[in-house]
Amino acid sequence: MLPQINRLKKDKDFEKVFKKGKGYKENFLYLKIIPNNLKISRFGFITSKKFSPKAVLRNKIKRKLRELIRIILPQVKKNIDGVIIVMPGFRVNDFWELEGVINKLFKKTGILKKLK
Repeated sequence: MLPQINRLKKDKDFEKVFKKGKGYKENFLYLKIIPNNLKISRFGFITSKKFSPKAVLRNKIKRKLRELIRIILPQVKKNIDGVIIVMPGFRVNDFWELEGVINKLFKKTGILKKLK
C-alpha cells in the first residue's frame, strides 16, 4: 500500500494541482502534475460516480492504483504532486494491463528518473 506520506489528502493540495497542474491522458486515465516544495512525491486518486455508481468498484480501482504507484514510486522524480483521475468508460481486465497504462502515462509525462 502507498505510504501515507506519499498521498495527497487535503482539499487545498488537490485544488492547487487542478488549477496549476499540467495534464496528460492515456486510455481512460488522466494525470495532472505540479512541482511541490517537498522532498517527496505525493499522489491522489479520483474515481467519480460517473465511472461507476458502485463504491466497491471505485475503491477497488483506487486500491490497485495506489499499489501500482507504490511499486513505481522509487523511479519517480522527487518534488511532484500528482492526481490520477479515472474517466468514465474505463475498463481494465487485470492488474498487469493497468500497470502498462500507468507506465505509458508516466513515460509520457517525463517524471520517471533516467536509468544510469
